[in-house]
Amino acid sequence: MVNSRISRKLWGNFSDQNIYLFKIKNKSGAFVELTNYGATIVSMVVPDKNATMANVILGFPELQGYIDDDCYLGSTVGRFANRISKATFSIDEVRYKLEANDNGNSNHSASAGFNGKVFDYAIEDDKLILSLLSKDGDGGYPGNLLLTVCYQWTDLNELLISYTAETDKKTIVNITNHNYFNLSGGSGNLFNHELTIDAALMVEATDDFIPTGAIVAAGDLEFKNTKIADRISDYLNKPKGLNICYVLNGREKAATLRDPESGRLLEIYTTYPGLMLYTGDYLRTKHPGHLGVPYKAFDGLCLECQYYPDSPNQPDFPSTILHPGRIYQESITYKFSTEHK
Repeated sequence: MVNSRISRKLWGNFSDQNIYLFKIKNKSGAFVELTNYGATIVSMVVPDKNATMANVILGFPELQGYIDDDCYLGSTVGRFANRISKATFSIDEVRYKLEANDNGNSNHSASAGFNGKVFDYAIEDDKLILSLLSKDGDGGYPGNLLLTVCYQWTDLNELLISYTAETDKKTIVNITNHNYFNLSGGSGNLFNHELTIDAALMVEATDDFIPTGAIVAAGDLEFKNTKIADRISDYLNKPKGLNICYVLNGREKAATLRDPESGRLLEIYTTYPGLMLYTGDYLRTKHPGHLGVPYKAFDGLCLECQYYPDSPNQPDFPSTILHPGRIYQESITYKFSTEHK
C-alpha cells in the first residue's frame, strides 16, 4: 500500500522500465485504475441505480493489450491530439514535418504519441502525478516539453484530471484523454445511451476529418438528450459513425451521457474549447478486453475534450502554441452519479 486511498502493484515491463497498475479507491468502494504506461486510465468502477458496481470504460486486464493497442483505449494523447493536415505546421515561418499516419495527415502524434510512452510517477496525498519529458524533435515537434498529468478520485465519484506543460522553445500542445465510455457496465451497447453536448456549433470538416476552417451550425447533429441510435440509425450498415468536433458554448460543463437502463449518469466538465465525439466505428482490438472478448466497432464512445483539430494550420481557431516561460494548463473532470427514470 502507498497510502489509504492509492495502491500500486508491478504490472509488467516495457523497454526495460517498470510499469505499474495504480488503484485509487474512495469511501464508497468505487475506484479507478491507472497505469504509467501512456498515463492511461485502465478502469472506472462505479455503481448503478441498484448500487451494483461495474466498469464503465473499455480497457484491458493485461499490460500487453495496451502495448499492442492502436485505438488509444483510455490513454493520454499528445503532443497533439487529433489531426494535423498534411502532417506539417509552421511556427514563425519555420516549417515542421511530422509523421503521417492517417491518409497523409498526422493523427494523435503517430508513433511518437504519449499513449506509448512510460511516465514517471509520484504520489502526493490523494493525487497520482504522472510526468514525461518529450525531447526537442520528438515526433518532429520542437522544444523540450515537460508534461504533468495529475489524477484525483474523489468521494463524489469524480475523476479530476489536470494537464500542465512547459517548453523551452515555441511548440504546439493539445493533450486529451481517450476513454471509450459504455455506462451499461457490459450489459448492453451504447446505442440506447442519451447524450447532451453543450454546443450548437461544430467544426466543419472534410471526409477525412480535416477542418475546412469554417465553424458551422451543428443542426441535425446537435445533441440534446439525444439517443445515440437516433444519430446513427443505420449504424449496422454504415462504414462510419460520428467523428465530430463540437465548439463548446462555455468552458465548464461540456457534456452529459446517461444510460437509462443502469441509471448511470456521466457529466463532463472542462477548460478546453472543444469536444470531439467519436462513436468508435473504427474500434477493433487484438486482445480481449475487461469482459473477456476483443472490442469491436461501437462498443464504446469517446468524448474527448481538446482544442480543435488542425489548429496549428487554422489561424482563426484558438491557438495551440505554447511559449517558453508560459504554462499550458487544462483540465477535464468526469463526474459519475445515478438517477431513476
